[in-house]
Amino acid sequence: MKQKTVLLVEDNPDDEALTLRALRKQNLANDIVVARDGQEALDWLFAEGEFAKRDINDLPQVILLDLKLPKVNGLQVLERLRANPVTRNVPVVVLTSSNEEQDIVRSYDLGANSYVRKPVDFEQFLDAARELGLFWLVLNEVPYGRE
Repeated sequence: MKQKTVLLVEDNPDDEALTLRALRKQNLANDIVVARDGQEALDWLFAEGEFAKRDINDLPQVILLDLKLPKVNGLQVLERLRANPVTRNVPVVVLTSSNEEQDIVRSYDLGANSYVRKPVDFEQFLDAARELGLFWLVLNEVPYGRE
């Protein structure tokens, strides 16, 4: 079975640490790649820049994507992912603190698979990250050839 990788796109160090802790505590992913801005996420996904030697076909099982990111925002990242045949079907969970209706609508319009607001409470945040990991890494089926 292929290694399950999560791409976490998160610029907030506290949220990054909480998400990593929750996923690792449950042994839900063998590899967690962190991109701290939208451009770094795109470079990693499309094997560009410092990631040019990475195999572009080695895609993550799921992308946890914040919206409010430096350089390239999360909606722009999502738009680029869905426009490319290589990344079009990679599951994307928007994991953000935004409760703006327009962000929710736009995320789904651009092809997000899920939209989850980050809980403010520490324990609730850990629970949410654990449940996301269980669903997307254990229960969810990916297209043939990506498992």
